Amino acid sequence: MDRYAVIGNPVAHSKSPTIHAAFAAQTGQTLAYEALLAPLDGFAATVAAFRAAGGRGCNVTVPFKLEAFALAERRSPRAQAAGAVNTLKFDADGIYGDNTDGAGLVRDLTHNLDCPLAGRRILLLGAGGAARGVMLPLLAAAPARLTLANRTVARAEALVAEFAAGAGNTPLAAGGFTDLAGAQFDVVINATAASLADEAPPLPPGLYAPGALAYDMMYGRGDTAFLAAARRDGAARLADGLGMLVEQAAESFLLWRDVRPETAPVLTELRRQIEGR
Repeated sequence: MDRYAVIGNPVAHSKSPTIHAAFAAQTGQTLAYEALLAPLDGFAATVAAFRAAGGRGCNVTVPFKLEAFALAERRSPRAQAAGAVNTLKFDADGIYGDNTDGAGLVRDLTHNLDCPLAGRRILLLGAGGAARGVMLPLLAAAPARLTLANRTVARAEALVAEFAAGAGNTPLAAGGFTDLAGAQFDVVINATAASLADEAPPLPPGLYAPGALAYDMMYGRGDTAFLAAARRDGAARLADGLGMLVEQAAESFLLWRDVRPETAPVLTELRRQIEGR
């Protein structure tokens, strides 16, 4: 039986085994998927042991995405742009690294939430790995404008400078949170770690255009501080990152098995489990 895994530290909380088991059942694929806890100083050894035991591929979660990038012998363009890898595939040519986070986000927005991005004004909050990982797919969706805002302005400016050459016709802008005053956006995406501490980025009022969507990459925490603040500030629609989780998993499944599973029923069931409905 083909074996796959998610590797992280911690990893016991991961929903990936549940998601991939559902994908396998739905598509008639015979495989096993498990969660592997790697020591903080033992990621490469854990991958090597899993591969030697017949592993075909793995998902990679915190804190190992940069190590996975370094371990990959070949990388997809989106992994190269992200500077991080969350999916490894083992084949006769070695270790292939991909990053499915950005594609998962864009598909969740456009497919599950019916929020087209072409021609929209997008605000991306944060300039760390989560923001970097979604830049290329967001730009590929051809928004009217993509603005990065971060507590440390220099980091946002550096990220914009890095992606400027590949932005196509989409203007890029960078600044601090206070620099957003007076601007409005159609989609606001929180890629900061603020929700982990139940905090919200200090945003000025009036950011949300009529019909705007506020999206928090965090999931499983109900109404995050960011989403609560967005509601108070007039966001018409709110969404967490559970759909992104399922969609990035589907991208990994497609890479490994060459078949795309239907995500809607898996997302519905996962939401029911998390919310206890």
